[in-house]
Amino acid sequence: MQSFASPREWAMFFALIFVLLALDLGVLHRRERRIGFREALIGSVLWTAVGLGFNLWVRLAHGPVAGVEFLAAYVIERSLSFDNIFVFLVIFEYFAVPEELQHRVLYWGILGALVLRGIFIAAGTALLARFEWMILVLGALLVYTGVRILAGKDAEVRPETNPVVRLFQRLVPLTSELHGRRFLVRRGGRLLATPLALVLVVVEATDVVFAIDSIPAVFGVTRDSFIAFTSNIFAILGLRALYFLLAGLMHRFVYLSPGLGLVLAFVGGKMLIHRWIEIPTSLSLAIVLAVLAVAVVASLLRPPAARG
Repeated sequence: MQSFASPREWAMFFALIFVLLALDLGVLHRRERRIGFREALIGSVLWTAVGLGFNLWVRLAHGPVAGVEFLAAYVIERSLSFDNIFVFLVIFEYFAVPEELQHRVLYWGILGALVLRGIFIAAGTALLARFEWMILVLGALLVYTGVRILAGKDAEVRPETNPVVRLFQRLVPLTSELHGRRFLVRRGGRLLATPLALVLVVVEATDVVFAIDSIPAVFGVTRDSFIAFTSNIFAILGLRALYFLLAGLMHRFVYLSPGLGLVLAFVGGKMLIHRWIEIPTSLSLAIVLAVLAVAVVASLLRPPAARG
């Protein structure tokens, strides 16, 4: 994989992530409980600070170009995670997951996402290194997705028709009720999955779908596997706190989805024209931030009656 980072730096990054996750689940959230707004706000600020602190290290250790690439990739990943929040909200409501168990599902879902994102990014960097024309394919995919979002044709979330749900229910013996925080229980000598395990599988499958959009978008601002992977991970690590912070407010951000569509279309277009016109990463970052800022401000300024 193409990367400026040394094996030591990769090892230090994974050690940092291990410590943060162990602290999160082993110390701060040992007991299942409802995550309040204040705790979610503090957690979101801390995870953002950790991500930006790592960004500062990248800039100091590897120069301003690497620093801008990381920040652009991080902002894109963080903004696209807003769609994840809405989908997670629908999934938890459909399966009636108690608020005190939602953090546990998201925690283990994010652990799985770390592995899946790593595989996707490794495959993507290898393909781009060997087949330069793949950048055009990824760019076209992003433009197509962005246009669909702008046209209001992005798929509605319907867990009851999700093929993953149907396949899991057909192949895996399930209990009919939750068993607290447990994903598996033993009954009559048989090991059965609980509905919480099904929710976890759906969350993982959902992340795979989002990765199809988000990872190509990151390759639109960097080809370095270290930047692509670490920016993804820090954006994902802050997703849980962001979910508990914004889940009840997502209905207010009515223009955020079109804004994300514009971001995807812009990054995809940048990838398509890169052979003829090279848009600096710093300019791309400024455009992405401007689009998101306009979408958020316009959403907040829209009269409540007009939000439906």
